[in-house]
Amino acid sequence: MSLPKLMSGVQLSRHGGPEVLLWNDEIPVRAPNADEALVRVLAAGVNNTDINTRVGWYSKTVTGGTEDSEQGKDNGQGAAVEKVTVENGGWAGTLPLPLIQGGDLCGEVVAIGAEVHALAVGMRVTCPINQPVPTAGKPTAFVALGSEFDGAFAQYCTVPANQLSDVSSSPLSDVEIAAIPCAFGTAMNLLARAGVGEGDQVLITGASGGVGLAAVQLARLRGARVTGVSNPQKQEAVRAAGAEQAIGRGDLPEPGSFSVVIDVVGGPDWGGYIEALKPGGRYAVSGAIAGPIVEADLRTIYLNDITLFGCTFQPSEVFAELVSLINAGKVRPLISKTYPLRDIAIAQEDFQSKKYPGKLVLIPPECDAGI
Repeated sequence: MSLPKLMSGVQLSRHGGPEVLLWNDEIPVRAPNADEALVRVLAAGVNNTDINTRVGWYSKTVTGGTEDSEQGKDNGQGAAVEKVTVENGGWAGTLPLPLIQGGDLCGEVVAIGAEVHALAVGMRVTCPINQPVPTAGKPTAFVALGSEFDGAFAQYCTVPANQLSDVSSSPLSDVEIAAIPCAFGTAMNLLARAGVGEGDQVLITGASGGVGLAAVQLARLRGARVTGVSNPQKQEAVRAAGAEQAIGRGDLPEPGSFSVVIDVVGGPDWGGYIEALKPGGRYAVSGAIAGPIVEADLRTIYLNDITLFGCTFQPSEVFAELVSLINAGKVRPLISKTYPLRDIAIAQEDFQSKKYPGKLVLIPPECDAGI
């Protein structure tokens, strides 16, 4: 069965606003190497990390210039795509441009490499966005789909086979599965690192967003009692996900009220979140959308024996546990809206507006049926 030579998708041409996301109908389809699989993208979620990478939030320095390439000669808008190397532009290191972003993938396997035995053509699959590749010297090393290598904002995506998981048996739709890897993977990792379990009283910031709502669901599955922080217009969604209480942003809880804080917000309320922990409490963070520079009283941390967890690296067993829940239908993301992939700029604008709870998902155009 022959593979298509070209596909349509969105390429990040450089750092900047939505105008740097360029549609291209002539992106080469890369055949899988011996240990990879080629996946037809069925749906792809929208995430903060896509926007952070686009605007250069992770970047420090930029080097390089331009390079004339077949991939960059025609981007569908009549202009060449600039070839740039950005130092530390991605989560885990150097970012090559042009780049197909998109870390939230639900797809169908259409081809596998010669050394792949755990996957089969026709299988529905998903994978973690930050894919662990630990070594003895770098135990938290990973590469990110849609950052260090091309991701899901196109008709096809080539992925290391050992990172893909079979979700063919899940009762969830393709769109729902595409909303899970980043949000639920991040939330699962935060809860695992903080050791959330039966009887814990957990405060979750950003509780109406993708990660926040996932954390509410997953914490309830672990037997915890949950309070979510959200603006009033979205608190009904937070309660529907399993929170016993929902409080507004800036309405800081009483000191010593919680055994765990799960934070994806940061910002000026950070010191209050630390104060909200009981002695021996645990704080886990995986985001800073309200601001990365924070203040707290160190005496609160050390006198109360507070443990802080920074959570980005996700061990493979964390995502494996999540896949089990997906296949059992025990988790279900809130999808507020879907968009054609061509409308990625509109989707990202809506995402940044924070007017929708839960997740937004992109749908690529239909692929050539000849594959």
